[in-house]
Amino acid sequence: MNEIKKLLESLAAKGIENDSLVTKKKRKYLNITHDTGEFLSVMVKSISAKNILELGTSNGYSTIWLAQALNGSGKVTTIEYDPVKVKEAKENFKSAKLDDRISLVEGEVTKVLPSIRNHFDLVFLDTDRSIYMSILQDILRLTKPGGMIICDNASSHYDELKDLIDFFNQQHGYTTCHIPVGKGEFVIHKEKTTP
Repeated sequence: MNEIKKLLESLAAKGIENDSLVTKKKRKYLNITHDTGEFLSVMVKSISAKNILELGTSNGYSTIWLAQALNGSGKVTTIEYDPVKVKEAKENFKSAKLDDRISLVEGEVTKVLPSIRNHFDLVFLDTDRSIYMSILQDILRLTKPGGMIICDNASSHYDELKDLIDFFNQQHGYTTCHIPVGKGEFVIHKEKTTP
């Protein structure tokens, strides 16, 4: 088994243990499931993503899944507001030997997104779901035509994501589907002709 797989297994186990013991939501990792990690990895490879944006780093578990799937000189930009999790994520990126592929921005998503000028092949939403509608225009702006947006927790927290799901299901220029992997992934493809 390679080193990244061992690290991912260790982080998954640590996340499950931590989240079962900790009562404050802020201290929980709330990591994606292993099968969601595999799904993200396949998606990154299938669209040959070179530039990925992740909203919500936590301890870096999902970031590592994304970064290890990149081909060549690809990059993951990930945003996390909690300084404790930022420190831990940086250590995990270094352990995975993927720190050269990952740019971790410390700050609140709502404050960081407006300043980002890059465009991304894939945007992964896994942060505070209550802000998604307020950052929607930034998400649309930052996703390249032909790119993907993947939203975690589409089954487990459907009620919290209903407005976002309804928006994309009714929006011209986007194709959507709900994948029953992990806690549910809502996948949005931005058509190449959509600005």
